Amino acid sequence: MSVPVIGAAMTLDELRVHQDIMREKPRDLELQDFVTAEVLNGDWQTRVDTAQSLLKGYEGRVGIHGPFWTLPLDSVDPEVRAVVNKRMHQGLSVCEALSATHMVVHSPFRIWDHYHLDESNGARMALFERVHATMDDVITRAENIGCTLVLENIEDVDPSARVALVKSFDSPAFALSIDTGHALFAHGTQGAAPVDYYVRAAGDLLHHVHLQDADGYADRHWALGEGSLNWPALFAALGRLNSTPRLIVEIKDKSKIPASIAYLQRLGLGQ
Repeated sequence: MSVPVIGAAMTLDELRVHQDIMREKPRDLELQDFVTAEVLNGDWQTRVDTAQSLLKGYEGRVGIHGPFWTLPLDSVDPEVRAVVNKRMHQGLSVCEALSATHMVVHSPFRIWDHYHLDESNGARMALFERVHATMDDVITRAENIGCTLVLENIEDVDPSARVALVKSFDSPAFALSIDTGHALFAHGTQGAAPVDYYVRAAGDLLHHVHLQDADGYADRHWALGEGSLNWPALFAALGRLNSTPRLIVEIKDKSKIPASIAYLQRLGLGQ
């Protein structure tokens, strides 16, 4: 039985450095150049042109990390929701120009929500409604351009909350992402389930995984093998899925991308 091909997240400058390893197999790629307002309000097309030049003949699936800095999907303020909606559409404009097929967006569920959403009647449903108000037309556009938005856990303690939110859209263009270090942070600091349980909760709605190592105390984004994450348990859970999520190494020190892939190779978990 073959093991999955491991991809990576990086900027265009880093892609120039890692062309050899990213092209040796059909590795999924996530570009990280399109997350800020400065880029999205500016000349992002030049970056897309550069990406298209670098990616000629590229065989892996290509996506982007979408805008996320101070952009809550569930804002109570309609004017803030309008800004978030604008940024999401700007991200999709990049995806359309680049023919990117995934865009990462961040979960609205905070640690506070885990302990308080059900303290007030209707609060959970109100959060869902606010997210729909922000994202309904974004998801419709994603459907039309063949791009899937993947909702990444950030502070999520209960993985089923994000599952329910994605299901409420009932769209093939909205799916789930798991960041392994974020899940380990929730496990270590809030007593959340282990990381592989996040995969089990997501099931075949899981289309994307950020692979990073950590210690359960903070969001480390260490190279794989440098922390305490149980990689065999994670990949055993992934192996039970019928979906084929993009497995993306997302670490701070991009020079260690090859070493992270090699680590999974030595464990017999990835290639």
